[in-house]
Amino acid sequence: MTTVRLNSADPVSLDTDALIVGFRSGQDGPVPAVGAEALDSAFGGRLAASLASVAFTGKAGELAKLPTFGAIASPLLVAVGLGDSPGLEGLRRAAGAAVRSLAGTARAALALPADTAEEAEAVALGALLGAYTFSRYRTNGEQKAPVSELTVVSGQDESVAERAGVLAESVSLVRDLVNTPPSDLWPAKFAELAEQAGAKAGLSVEVLDDQQLREGGYGGLVGVGQGSSNPPRLVRLAYSHPEAAKTLAFVGKGITFDSGGLSLKPSASMDWMKSDMGGAGAVLGAMIGIARLGLPVNAVGYLCLAENLPSGTAQRPSDVLHSYSGKTVEVLDTDAEGRLVLMDGIARAAEDSPDLIVDVATLTGAQIVALGWRTAGVMSNDDAVRELVVEAAGAAGEGAWGMPLPEELRKGLDSPVADLANLHPERWGGMLTAGIFLKEFVPEGVRWAHIDMAGPAFNKGEPYGYTPKGGTGAITRTLIGLAERHASI
Repeated sequence: MTTVRLNSADPVSLDTDALIVGFRSGQDGPVPAVGAEALDSAFGGRLAASLASVAFTGKAGELAKLPTFGAIASPLLVAVGLGDSPGLEGLRRAAGAAVRSLAGTARAALALPADTAEEAEAVALGALLGAYTFSRYRTNGEQKAPVSELTVVSGQDESVAERAGVLAESVSLVRDLVNTPPSDLWPAKFAELAEQAGAKAGLSVEVLDDQQLREGGYGGLVGVGQGSSNPPRLVRLAYSHPEAAKTLAFVGKGITFDSGGLSLKPSASMDWMKSDMGGAGAVLGAMIGIARLGLPVNAVGYLCLAENLPSGTAQRPSDVLHSYSGKTVEVLDTDAEGRLVLMDGIARAAEDSPDLIVDVATLTGAQIVALGWRTAGVMSNDDAVRELVVEAAGAAGEGAWGMPLPEELRKGLDSPVADLANLHPERWGGMLTAGIFLKEFVPEGVRWAHIDMAGPAFNKGEPYGYTPKGGTGAITRTLIGLAERHASI
């Protein structure tokens, strides 16, 4: 497990295996950033020139490694580019990229700009997230161990590092869950892990099994899960604080594997569907983070867990489900299953009388078409709420963009036999019609936001910044940020 601490010592004399410093991109080559300036004299004033000679320019995310030959205590210097004006997210990404490059190194120190508490936390968090690895199933020992000890050069209080550690552990938990193969993470197993992790963090946990879901009228969860030998679960996590004035409810889509059901996906779209529980993972990670930080807010989290498989017992296109809210839904496509489990979770969450409901889901391929792999779509029944969520995501360094819920798209969800259908017959605006569908299950007067993070939850490409290949832990920090904002109201 990687640890981080703060140290205000001179980076020149730090006893560490590698020292990470930042450089900005200047017109005449790399320019030492705060933290790297003192090192230049130790290298005879030629550090920037040496880096320029190996084509290092200081561009954001650029890396260069130089042996120090005893000029400083550390034997290795790692220069990371900060670009022109990195901001907090730039610092996170720079720290993460540099630490990722040091896998197999035991100790590393970061002399990046960290004068303020916000900067120090950004560096510490980026470094911790960059040190993440998932090696549970490795048997050949090829994957190098992550950096185990991190030091951030800063005069800030150690509580900054502690908060960064909580955030990083919450995100890492979600990454682990997303990366776990569905053979080891079915609904009941996910519920069991949530019980254990939630209880350890001081949360109260309630789990409804498939019989209780059937008796309770959770038709969406039952319908989606009935095709699998691993039956569905609904997990309720609760955190309360004696000084809280606001209550938040988070609802996460937790499809532990999505084959599409009888509306079977093509194989190329199925191999990463272990990530379809990323929304529930983010809710679990956020709830644990909120509890560990002791935020003065009340929070409840719902994990809507099911496995969507084809079989002789699977739901069929044209089936009609009776949702927890009482509304009926005609299933036109069994691969539009996420909204079916969320409709039950949202309706149940409304019974907690929250000030805000936020559902999080890897919901539509249309989100990726519209916004790409790194930007989540945010929809809401309240413009101010939508902007609040987008702002919280931006502050956390998680890409999000506000999207509309056009009224004219609602008609496409009309069904001749039920209150509504689960799919619009046209493919256009699929992300938006999914949001419109979910809005139908939000009671009048309840503020609600929907986050579609189908792309951001799973990185199919190469690692970048502090983001690894595979599970990203996306939106976990956004939810914690929303809790912090409501705690301060």
